Amino acid sequence: MAHALTTETLLRLKASPRLPLIAVLAVKFAGVVTEWHIRYRTRKDLTHLDAHLLRDIGLTREEAQREANRAFWRI
Repeated sequence: MAHALTTETLLRLKASPRLPLIAVLAVKFAGVVTEWHIRYRTRKDLTHLDAHLLRDIGLTREEAQREANRAFWRI
């Protein structure tokens, strides 16, 4: 999947004082959706790590599975 805007670009746009209100809201929405996508992808990636890599990051298989099963909008 190609990304039209990077997170850095979204943050820069969000901080710009010259954007119309609708643009500010659109950028904020895009930022939230981007965060959700990253959270979803990284949680699902946990399910593909072997025991050695999970130990390296301090997780058990059960903890990784529990985290992967969490909804993307939950922190």
